[in-house]
Amino acid sequence: MGIFKVFKSLVIDSLDTITKGSAKYHLWMGFLTLVMLIGMYCYSIQLEEGLSATGMSDRVSWGLYISNFTFLVGVAAAAVMLVMPTYVLKDIDFKQAVLIGEGLAVAALIMCLAFVVADMGGPSVLWHMIPGIGVFNFPNSMLTWDVIVLNGYLFINISIPFYILFKHYQNKEAKKSVYVPGAILSVFWAVGIHLVTAFLYQGLQARPFWNNALLGPRFLASAFAAGPALIILVLAVIRTFTAFKIEDKTIKKIAMIVTVAAQINLIMLVSELFKEFYAPTHHSESAYYLFFGLHGKTALLPWIWTAIPINVLATIILTFNKFRNNLKVLYVCCGLLFVAIWIEKGFGLIVPGFIPGPYGKIVEYLPSGIEIGVTISIWALGAFVFTILAKTAIGIELGELRYKDKNAENV
Repeated sequence: MGIFKVFKSLVIDSLDTITKGSAKYHLWMGFLTLVMLIGMYCYSIQLEEGLSATGMSDRVSWGLYISNFTFLVGVAAAAVMLVMPTYVLKDIDFKQAVLIGEGLAVAALIMCLAFVVADMGGPSVLWHMIPGIGVFNFPNSMLTWDVIVLNGYLFINISIPFYILFKHYQNKEAKKSVYVPGAILSVFWAVGIHLVTAFLYQGLQARPFWNNALLGPRFLASAFAAGPALIILVLAVIRTFTAFKIEDKTIKKIAMIVTVAAQINLIMLVSELFKEFYAPTHHSESAYYLFFGLHGKTALLPWIWTAIPINVLATIILTFNKFRNNLKVLYVCCGLLFVAIWIEKGFGLIVPGFIPGPYGKIVEYLPSGIEIGVTISIWALGAFVFTILAKTAIGIELGELRYKDKNAENV
């Protein structure tokens, strides 16, 4: 009963914390709520009209929703780049940032699941994803494996930080024997969630654009560049608006991870471009469509020719210590890199796989206003969830939230 009493106290204190704050905090939360309400209106139109309200069709059946899902799986997996140095390699410089990284992973995974629900057309078909009830098709379906690993990783990233914060809330130290095995498991699980997502595309024989042995490793490289880049930007905001101390050397170490991952990502991109264009076959048509257009169809050209130069520029700047150690330059480069990889792993990966179709027909895709509204609202949901988690965690870590045992006080 004692644990439930502490848990109840934690919930009450957390609710009190997240409903109080500065004017900027309330404006931020109000803005996110407004965006989510607009998205709910857009989603209600999609529920009424069906997926025809989006820009998707029977020719291009995966669009903005699955593009964001794929990208956010990588953002979630990137938390491992803080978990491994902190819990496995015992690097204390990462200790202050690791809980923030895991909170970001939880928010990213919630967004992933929301994008899957949006892409399926509505929550009424979710029962298909429940083992033993729906048509789960285990173990043959790669999508089944994706559902399992994503939910498993979500559970790990909720349970480990919760255990640590729950102990700190009681002014106790968390037992390493309890959370370190889970942290080590999460390292392998993080790699698994992104590899399985890559296998989901690689296993579709009729889509030669995705039949690439480098797809899995490149997924990981781009994830370990974009994810920590976002973590750096979030830490910058937290340093500015809260009393939570994040050392410069912590941010600079994460920046080194971003730089190395971005460099590896570019090397793999060059390898892919060589394979597609040095000795092209009819299987290279999707790549030609993406980079140069095909038969006068050029909808994706502005996207990819924006992403690649930004990606290259940000990586080159980060390569030099002088620029990377300048925090203002670092923040700009991380923002550019994040946007570039979002475009490249979204429109640059998902949509071209469908164009041209298996019978050579070209049907272009651009998202509708309804899709864009739902997408932005899901990102707002992720930001809302992360803000709540971060505010509670920071309160506990700063000692502002502590369990008060009334019985002990009376004694």
